[in-house]
Amino acid sequence: MAGLEQRVIGRTGVGVTFLGFGALEIGRDWGLGSGESLLRPDDEAAGQVLNTVLDVGITLIDTAAAYHRSEERIGRSVADRRGEFVLATKCGEHSQEPDTYYDFSYAGITASIDRSLQLLRTDVIDILQIHFGPDPEEVLDRGETVGAMKAAQGAGKVRFLGASIDDELATRCIQSGDFDVMQLGYNLLRQENAANIDLAAEHGIGVFIRTGLGNGLLTERVLPLLDAVPEGATIKRLLDLVDGDPAGLTALGMAFLHANPGITSVLLGTKRVAHVRDNLALLDALPRYEALLPQAQAIVAG
Repeated sequence: MAGLEQRVIGRTGVGVTFLGFGALEIGRDWGLGSGESLLRPDDEAAGQVLNTVLDVGITLIDTAAAYHRSEERIGRSVADRRGEFVLATKCGEHSQEPDTYYDFSYAGITASIDRSLQLLRTDVIDILQIHFGPDPEEVLDRGETVGAMKAAQGAGKVRFLGASIDDELATRCIQSGDFDVMQLGYNLLRQENAANIDLAAEHGIGVFIRTGLGNGLLTERVLPLLDAVPEGATIKRLLDLVDGDPAGLTALGMAFLHANPGITSVLLGTKRVAHVRDNLALLDALPRYEALLPQAQAIVAG
């Protein structure tokens, strides 16, 4: 099964499954649509999702301090299974429900790391990533954030460092030598980070993909919105390519990512147990959809 395929995180030598779990929706109201569809689950339902993720064999969980209840729920629900997964979180953007705030100072990052360790109920964070805000260039120029992360790494609180950023600043992060992992936005509809994925591979840096399904645009959730989103016409043509099957649209998006050897893991998030199993099952059909990728690429190119 492709979802359980192991890929190595660059020079770290650590393996994770191609399909990873993005833990945003289990802790923070989020998603495509409106009303109740955006609400996070309760504690019990979140725990069921997390345990299902591990039960099906996914070995990467990615969260963030800014995901409100996410770190707490991971600690509460699967800390006793800590040896079964690689744990990634982020610092810089902090939770202050119902909002978040940014603090990239040395002291702020140090306190955030300690709080994350406490909430996650773990002695070490496998991958700590910068969760950039409105002025990422200043964060890199000042250096306090990276300095605090390296200090935590030296103290044994963190194993590897990463950054979640796109475009020119992602290139800068890759070339800096400071990071072992890059988290990049990339999907069939938005491919601007293609060169950064290649560059990361050249530097021995792992790549985690966020927005791999276009924040829901490559799932059945887009169907009521096809005439409202800018990508609607393109998505309609992609749907025609897969005989109108929304599950096929999702599989096509996954196939696009799976075909890139520079991608270590794709972070797919959900708040429902059924979606975890559905995403895994779709990956069995990847060879069929990979054969459609040249046509899909032509559609996206316009």
